[in-house]
Amino acid sequence: MALIASTAGAQVSSPSPAPQQALPAHPWDDRRLAPDERARLVVEQMTQDEKFAWLSGPMAININGGRKPEGAIGSAAYYPGIARLGIPAMQQTDASLGVGNLGDVRPGDNATALPSSLVLGASFDPAIATATGEMVGREARAKGFNVQLAGGANLVREPRGGRNFEYISEDVLLTGRLAGYSVAGIQSQGVVATVKHFVLNAQETGRVMVSSDLNEAAMRESDLLAFQIAIENGKPGSVMPGYNLVNGHYASENAFLLNTVLKGEWKYPGWVMSDWGATHSTEKAIMAGLDVQSGANLDAQDFFGAPLRAAVAKGSVSQARIDDAVRRQLRSLFAVGVIDNPPVAGQPIDYSANKLVAQRAAEGGIVLLKNEGDILPLAKGAKRILVVGQHADSGVLSGGGSSSVTPIGSIKVPGYELMGITSEKVYHPSSPLRAIQAEGSAAKVDFVDGKDLGAATRAAHGADVVVIFAEEWRAEGLDAQGLGLPDKQDELIDAMATANPRTIVVLESGGAVTMPWLAKVPAVLAAFYPGSGGAEAIAGVLFGRVNPSGRLPITFPASVTQLPIPAQRDPETTTSNPGTARKGSIFHVSYDREGADAGYRWYVRENLKPLFPFGHGLSYTRFDYSDLTVRPDGDAVVATVTVRNTGARVGADVAQAYVSLSGRGGFPVRLVGFDKVTLAPGESRRIQMRVDPRLIARFDSRAGSWRVAAGTYRLAIGRDAVTPILHADIALAQKVFRS
Repeated sequence: MALIASTAGAQVSSPSPAPQQALPAHPWDDRRLAPDERARLVVEQMTQDEKFAWLSGPMAININGGRKPEGAIGSAAYYPGIARLGIPAMQQTDASLGVGNLGDVRPGDNATALPSSLVLGASFDPAIATATGEMVGREARAKGFNVQLAGGANLVREPRGGRNFEYISEDVLLTGRLAGYSVAGIQSQGVVATVKHFVLNAQETGRVMVSSDLNEAAMRESDLLAFQIAIENGKPGSVMPGYNLVNGHYASENAFLLNTVLKGEWKYPGWVMSDWGATHSTEKAIMAGLDVQSGANLDAQDFFGAPLRAAVAKGSVSQARIDDAVRRQLRSLFAVGVIDNPPVAGQPIDYSANKLVAQRAAEGGIVLLKNEGDILPLAKGAKRILVVGQHADSGVLSGGGSSSVTPIGSIKVPGYELMGITSEKVYHPSSPLRAIQAEGSAAKVDFVDGKDLGAATRAAHGADVVVIFAEEWRAEGLDAQGLGLPDKQDELIDAMATANPRTIVVLESGGAVTMPWLAKVPAVLAAFYPGSGGAEAIAGVLFGRVNPSGRLPITFPASVTQLPIPAQRDPETTTSNPGTARKGSIFHVSYDREGADAGYRWYVRENLKPLFPFGHGLSYTRFDYSDLTVRPDGDAVVATVTVRNTGARVGADVAQAYVSLSGRGGFPVRLVGFDKVTLAPGESRRIQMRVDPRLIARFDSRAGSWRVAAGTYRLAIGRDAVTPILHADIALAQKVFRS
């Protein structure tokens, strides 16, 4: 309130009143307030019914006898808006690889399919993570969604895992950093992102029945640290635990993970939503830190409905806990801008531009594994090229399950049933045959599907080069059985290479595969699932329009005997999907054998030679490293090295820094830094990598702290995890700290 004072005898004129500004309709509309305060003010005005409407909900589609809620777009979940308070509905959709439109969720819907997250991991490129995240956020927002269930940050511990294609890598730093950038990209568009599946969701076989067991120290140094880095970098609005148990407790009701670590030590301010059909209790779950029961129609009962109301009434769950669960959701919606600027469905989407984003992501992540005799890039003057592969004339393979994205024109073949939805095997409408014809316009390009081995080998004779597209399909709820290619494709490749020694293999896979024919083929590309622009990206690498710069984000084992856990459980003896009758009982898989040394760390520790190591990837040019310096800088270590392009082509290199510490309390090898740089021929650049001290520390679970042991650490710059080029030693004093 303004007061006008006067002095006796003085003439005082009152200024003209300033134009009044419209007051906010609600106190929480004041954007100067912190998101937590705005959320608190809203919760104070909500009725109990309004609060409980946000604590559990079914899938927002016509499924299992249910009907899509009024107002729902048709997706994973819908939570009703509160018009009187100016709070929009929550519309949640899958997933990390684009805006999911599995089956008939939204008939006639179009969407852009990103390459698999393994391709993102192979890019080693935060800029690609940001750009693809932004694309997903834009597309989701234009469709009316405000929560994207995207941000896969599980480490790849089981190379045969069915959802490995949804995850970034087997490494802590690479996964944490790129997942964080991807999340930040999505949320920059005003859409909440979700990191998942917290934590140790390593296999699909028996995923609702398996307990992933690992001691705390090892978990802190590996899987938990990957999530911690992702959350620090991306600040996701939501976290989703997995279906699995962790050390005997379901992840969705694991108080150590959710309350002690996530919300306690890490002070995570957002909300924790269950996976769909992954809630198993009322009081235990909500008091352990779960805020929302997602996909309640897939659970044994609506645990966060009437049973939770009853628990509040009798005092076993406090009203404050209910308010906290709702406040956390509102806090994230305010923080990302959903409430101030809610999405409006039906906005125009430039699918051509988005497809180009997906294509560039694939170009940055395709890995050239082998290039004997520099057979690649293919000469523009090649006269006859034979393309082989069951669907290489029509599309590129994608992974199955809730992350499935089906652009218009996709080819769908029978897949399997997943939580009441038919999950087809989808080929994105990006034709390798047509892309190769376009890149090699002077060549005659023939095609055979390879089903008839005799016809295929006869066609190979006389071709200048044979390009085989080998495919290995993985899907949510389905682990690969072994690591060989299915449908006798190993035999096909062997026969084609015998018929024509200039045979190139392009792998479209959901993870690592073995290659019994490797010695017979001169070139192999790992394209994983390359997305909407995948064929164009592959053809660009084959003909040299794109200089390959991908580096393996996972180790390719020589055989399953090299794995820490070689044996696999028979999927027929257990239950892998929610909402399904259970077979047998809870079973345990211990990861203590490798402990914190997942992936390449295991191979180095055990002195095993894989088929291809983590970080491996070839280029059409050459790079050298020089002048490595390593120095302490406060709590961190800083490595500086010069990278030079000594070849004849522009290309991008990924400088990788690994640290090891020998002796008791040491560790075999850990990636502690990476930097992707594009250089012209003869160009050099001095790059600097700052090492997070947690990456060179061990966790003391009894003290609850990190400890950098006193000793001499070796930092190596390498082309992969097992091939050091330069190294330098640095002596560090003991240091104890909490993260």
